[in-house]
Amino acid sequence: MMNSKILQRRQFLKSTAVTGLGLTILPSGVLSGANAPSNKLNVAMIGTWGRADAHFDAISSENIVALCDVDENHVAHAAKRFPRAKHYVDWRKCLEQKDLNAVICCTTDHTHAFVGNWTLNRDLHIYLEKPIGNCVEEARKVRLNWEKKKNKLAVQVGTQRHAKPNFERVRELVKDGAIGELTDCYAWGNRQIRRKGYPPAQGQPPKNLHYDLWIGPSPYHPYNPEYFAGGPGMNCLSWNMYWDYGTGQVGDMGSHTIDLVWNAIDAGLPTTAEGEGEKFNPEVTPVELHIAFDIPANDWRGPVRVHWYQGGMMPRSPKEYIDLNKIGHGAMFKGTKGFVVCDFDSRILLPFGDDADLTYYKRRTKDEVIPPLGHFQKEWVNACKGDLKTSCDFTYGGTAIEMMLLGMVAYRTGEKLEYDGAAGRVTNSAKADDLLRREYRPGWTLNG
Repeated sequence: MMNSKILQRRQFLKSTAVTGLGLTILPSGVLSGANAPSNKLNVAMIGTWGRADAHFDAISSENIVALCDVDENHVAHAAKRFPRAKHYVDWRKCLEQKDLNAVICCTTDHTHAFVGNWTLNRDLHIYLEKPIGNCVEEARKVRLNWEKKKNKLAVQVGTQRHAKPNFERVRELVKDGAIGELTDCYAWGNRQIRRKGYPPAQGQPPKNLHYDLWIGPSPYHPYNPEYFAGGPGMNCLSWNMYWDYGTGQVGDMGSHTIDLVWNAIDAGLPTTAEGEGEKFNPEVTPVELHIAFDIPANDWRGPVRVHWYQGGMMPRSPKEYIDLNKIGHGAMFKGTKGFVVCDFDSRILLPFGDDADLTYYKRRTKDEVIPPLGHFQKEWVNACKGDLKTSCDFTYGGTAIEMMLLGMVAYRTGEKLEYDGAAGRVTNSAKADDLLRREYRPGWTLNG
């Protein structure tokens, strides 16, 4: 399926270049044509520092017409690169700007679903940094909203490691039967950030920081500079382990690492979820955690069990001489005739059993190998102007994070949950079903 998407996109771009299709009206009013000035997207950057810096070069070919950040210093930082853009501190006002075609969202995790859903409601393309929601209901609402509009809007979840060629090499090994019939999938991360609880009130927010807007829809906690102690690209590690602001490593590196599994197994939503780990803290997400899911069969494999481990909890190694702990963030696939062990950039094939001679495995020819994805951010830009197809759209990325967030609910309740993915309901626990959603401060709505 992924190979087909890439080929279709390339065929489209090639045909337009060769045949000179003239001018075509595309989604959100973008006009396509050779060297047409209006072929550039009018883009709003919501969140303009840290992770946003990674987008500056890729998006510089477009018209950056709006910059928005709750920290005015961050807006000034981006304005040095994009001096003609209008400035905002409230993303809701930014989205009122009439000439927008697209949005790049690099805000705090607890506002991702809000920016995402409001953007979709205005029929704007969006690149939304992961995770697309902080609870199951948020992820579902953003995904389902886009699925109604997928014939006119291009979206991408910001799991940029997906562009690494190793993702496709792992997929080929698993799908083509190098380890026999797939039975189990494991992913893990070793990051450990420990906190006792929300930091106490300390001082006042600096004048450049609109702290109430930073809090956004989440419950109010008093200002403490600890929330802003991290440097560019790492500031999320100062606040995303708190339940009201993030989902810890499940939403952070978990989003990237489970992508290795999701890309390989063509999965839908799970039917069950269960979790274990350190003692539940109502203020801070767990460091030690293991969550597991039952994934139904599809047209090329049987049912599989998917696991996520973090904070030192790990799957058992297939062989004593393979130390999985040496892989900080990695994945492993178990089949009836072997294992694939991998990280983002490399992989190991480990056949086992007397009949694991690999004669059953048909290696792909050079022409059959899945071609490189290319530049991840630019894939989205091109999709906005072309066929709307991206590698990590909200169906792909949305179902992955919905599964992971469901696992957090299972951890919190200590129950094995039965999940109706079509309805988005836990069917055997009212307590768990209530935890699929979160409460918002007065004046904030997910569907604005």
